[in-house]
Amino acid sequence: MVKANGKAGNGPVPAEPILSVRNLRAYYQMQYFGIDREVRAVDDITLQVNRNEIYGVAGESSCGKTSLIKTIAAANRPPLNVIGGSVKYSFLDRDIFRMSEEELSRVRWKHLSYIMQGSMNVLNPVRRIRKSFIDFAFRHINKPEREFFDIVARHLERLRLSPSVLKAYPHELSGGMRQRVTIALATICRPEFIIADEPTTALDVVVQKDVLAMIREVQQEMGSSILFVTHDMTVHANMADRLGIMYAGRLVEEAPTREIFANPLHPYTAHLIQSLPRIGDLSPKKALPGAPPNLSDPPAGCRFHPRCPLAMDICRRENPALTALRPGHRVACFAASSEVRPVSEIRETVPPKVAEARS
Repeated sequence: MVKANGKAGNGPVPAEPILSVRNLRAYYQMQYFGIDREVRAVDDITLQVNRNEIYGVAGESSCGKTSLIKTIAAANRPPLNVIGGSVKYSFLDRDIFRMSEEELSRVRWKHLSYIMQGSMNVLNPVRRIRKSFIDFAFRHINKPEREFFDIVARHLERLRLSPSVLKAYPHELSGGMRQRVTIALATICRPEFIIADEPTTALDVVVQKDVLAMIREVQQEMGSSILFVTHDMTVHANMADRLGIMYAGRLVEEAPTREIFANPLHPYTAHLIQSLPRIGDLSPKKALPGAPPNLSDPPAGCRFHPRCPLAMDICRRENPALTALRPGHRVACFAASSEVRPVSEIRETVPPKVAEARS
């Protein structure tokens, strides 16, 4: 085993983070009819993504996933405002929120890129694909136009796209082809960090499989890190190296993907995994009672406690800290750390096939 500083007994070399998020808070601040309203979409989140890693973020709709990645990319605009915390990348010399728009424009696509949700959010419907590559990458690659498009053509072929798509308008391509084009745009400059926001939304399962395989191939080839966001736990099982679970604007559990599928410690995570379909299992799935809280007026204490079967008095009063109960496994749950009422009371045995989904 490789040891830190090359000396025996010092333990393994720690993973090198490329992204460090500390106590990040970003709220939607609005005013309606003279009344101020604040929606706490990202509320005190701390995480890190390591080099050459795919870090997944999961959670149901409206839990704050997209707000989180917009903030991490410094792509948030009013009414979404950063209230506190920091976002630091290893390739930047300071917090991303302390950078000017001109400095950010030199970083985006070259070092930090974004695969957005829905290809038509990226591609201009009245401009040919060729123009999009010029807009995104020409200034960063800094080559003569003919050489630039030779690079683009080779990159498209690597993603199993014909260079002829450069002459097409977005509406002339299928959904899968458009999504491959957005992946090509996000990776043409070989960025160190890629944010992927629901990149397989609205794709059928066959195309989805191809797109996911393509993202992983490109990531392994370039050695990039990816922050991969989707509500689909089966996609995370096949893509993510580590997984963070969000609920109501907060991170409630984080662990290596295999560990979180085999041994979820938070009741919410356990219910997410139990909801997955399994071959041969015809038993009805039990839904969580209630609904996610209103983030403009969230409940006191743990935000999951109104729906949690293990809720205790302390859950209604105090917000549980995200603490490491096992090496590399953090969870924000009083019940998970309690010897009196362990999470195993509600967790069914997760079949080995689910835990081994990424093998």
